[in-house]
Amino acid sequence: MFKVHAPYKPIDVQEQAAQALSEGIAKKMKNQVLLGVTGSGKTFTMAQVIQKTQMPALIISHNKTLAGQLYQEIRDFFPENAVSYFVSYYDYYQPEAYIPQTDTYIEKEAQINQTIDRLRLASTSNILTRTDPIVVASVSCIYNIGSPLEYGKFILELKVGGMYDLNQIKKRLIELQYVRNEYDFKRGSFRVRGSTIDIYPAAADFGYRVKLDGESITSILKMDPLIGEKIGEEIATGEYVFIYPAKQYMTDPALFESAEIRIRADLEKQYNTLKKDGKEFEATRLLKKVNYDLEMLSEMGYVNGIENYSSYFDGRAPGQPPFTLLDYFKTRFGRDWLVFIDESHMTVPQIRGMYNGDQARKKTLIEYGFRLPSALDNRPLQFSEFYNQIDNVVYVSATPNEWEIEKAQGRVIEQLVRPTGIVDPQVSIRPAKTEIPDLLVEIKKRVEKKERVLVASLTKRIAEDLTSYLKEQGIKTEYLHSDIKTLDRSEILHKLRSADFDVLVGINLLREGIDLPEVSLVAILDADNEGFLRSKTAIIQTMGRAARNSEGEIIIYADTITKSITAAVDEVDRRRNYQVAYNKEHNITPKTIFKEIKEDIIKLEEQKERDFTSGAVFQTLIDIKPDNLTPQDKSKLIEKLRKEMRKQAQGLHFEAAIAIREKMKELE
Repeated sequence: MFKVHAPYKPIDVQEQAAQALSEGIAKKMKNQVLLGVTGSGKTFTMAQVIQKTQMPALIISHNKTLAGQLYQEIRDFFPENAVSYFVSYYDYYQPEAYIPQTDTYIEKEAQINQTIDRLRLASTSNILTRTDPIVVASVSCIYNIGSPLEYGKFILELKVGGMYDLNQIKKRLIELQYVRNEYDFKRGSFRVRGSTIDIYPAAADFGYRVKLDGESITSILKMDPLIGEKIGEEIATGEYVFIYPAKQYMTDPALFESAEIRIRADLEKQYNTLKKDGKEFEATRLLKKVNYDLEMLSEMGYVNGIENYSSYFDGRAPGQPPFTLLDYFKTRFGRDWLVFIDESHMTVPQIRGMYNGDQARKKTLIEYGFRLPSALDNRPLQFSEFYNQIDNVVYVSATPNEWEIEKAQGRVIEQLVRPTGIVDPQVSIRPAKTEIPDLLVEIKKRVEKKERVLVASLTKRIAEDLTSYLKEQGIKTEYLHSDIKTLDRSEILHKLRSADFDVLVGINLLREGIDLPEVSLVAILDADNEGFLRSKTAIIQTMGRAARNSEGEIIIYADTITKSITAAVDEVDRRRNYQVAYNKEHNITPKTIFKEIKEDIIKLEEQKERDFTSGAVFQTLIDIKPDNLTPQDKSKLIEKLRKEMRKQAQGLHFEAAIAIREKMKELE
């Protein structure tokens, strides 16, 4: 059962919006739009819709930063439900590519974030096993992850009191891509001690200890993977524990023989095609590459780049859509699940553009003998395929595009009131020719009041040069643009809110949904350069960053008043007047609400895994029993404790340092 937990109740406008959307869903309206101004509580309204409809939900955002913010908010609203986070698990990703002009082959290079990988695996497991999943995802949810039916087959069921052979359990774990590792017990691994086997599920932050007596499981308990201590009560006799695969893409070894026949047939066909075109070298390259991959698949059941052969194992015909996260929802819930597309004016075009870029890169690899034509079927969904797979869609935006409004057939639910009473900021238009000196004066006013400033520039060079100039003037300033790594962007925004610096200069990354109540001034430079970054939608979104502060103000620098500026200012005026009338009717005094500054979701999850000194984890550390640890575990733990002891001593936390030292002596 979905139940919202919040320290406040929805105001009348939020309740009306949630009720209207829920009624539309009940009437099988496929498309609806929630037009909500910045700070109106759109996420809270989404949560209310989930509670009213009691339907699982997929919430799609167009970047990791916003997805992380949404995940934290939704998780706080639904602490009793299975809320998951599904974004690309690459901290760094360079896709496989070939540049014919320079004869340059770029091998696929990826640095996988293990924490995000665990959260992704938890998403698929929750969908298949829980009745209450909510997944917050980036557009990576439209990429191939393998068939849910095949994934569902790869489960190890262990029952207390059931009859099992230890060797069969080990064999099954290896089939699920778990690695036996007696020395480094980590996610996706297992270890064996006599008739006891420890399993560390890939999607969990705890392990299972399974004890057998002959061919019978006598007990299963949850344990702390680091120290081996029991967590909670033992699993009761007759109850099951389910171990899901260590990787999201799984293939049935029984299908390998038939898949190999198809792969070799396609290899022969493509080999002959390349030779016919006079590409002897490319044909030989392809022959070696595919034969190597087939040998690896035969011996190991897995090969890097296995997804390029996915259509053979999934039983898909050429051109058929890949299996994505959407298929997991469809397999489990049919059509009875919700889709919220957050910041839809950005997310919808992004989903629309994924397919063509992927196909262009793959076609070059195929033409030059690096991949079989079947690699084209390892792809994101085409937009039409995506749209046909979803029902019960709510497009959420402060500035929805015409496409969403047209699809909703006028079903646009407006949420133009902020519970805080804050009105849209006042807008002043000033000459662009004197923008920098004027901006410097305005920035100093805010710095004196300990408020923060956002400056929207047009190019990266301007952002960097302006940042340097402001620093020379004694203003603590940073910049933010697409060259900054995704996870670093969250850190920069966190530092802005924490007053590590006062001014943030950016381009397009400041627009979407970023919650910065400390910002009282947004300045838009060169606003009369009509185009994508200075369109009506872009200007409204940028101005919205100052709409969470009761002192919010917008300065538009322009020598010419463009149609986009006029339309944006008119729309903001309409929304301001609406809020003013609401405040007067309900006797509301606008007030800035300063939300808690939360850590980045990935850093939080990673901190959980290495935090030895906080709360219950520290107490558990003190209670470690050496007999529960292998010699290798003891050695690892002692080294970690030594580093932590020095850290605590340097921080003058001597009691903690002494407790750690005593525990080290006991372990040694």
